[in-house]
Amino acid sequence: MKFAAYIDYAPDPAKIKEWRPKHRGYLTDLFNEGKLAASGPFTDDSGALIVYEAPTKEAAEAILKADPFFKQGVFAKWELRPWNAIFVNRDLLGG
Repeated sequence: MKFAAYIDYAPDPAKIKEWRPKHRGYLTDLFNEGKLAASGPFTDDSGALIVYEAPTKEAAEAILKADPFFKQGVFAKWELRPWNAIFVNRDLLGG
């Protein structure tokens, strides 16, 4: 099941820049394990949308809380909701 996380970052560009490589490494591992459906920051770098693949909301929350951005306080606020992908245009998602 997919869970979408709408995340607001703390207003600390230096911390975001410092921890982004570890965060992206974590997301790469999740992607390779089949636990990440999509992710990316908002264009103003105020937050991100991350879609996890997990059996339960609790499991998705555990994945979110293991993220270096969460552990370092970059995730200031977040909402996690079950998400049902009906249409996905991989050509438009890019990469």
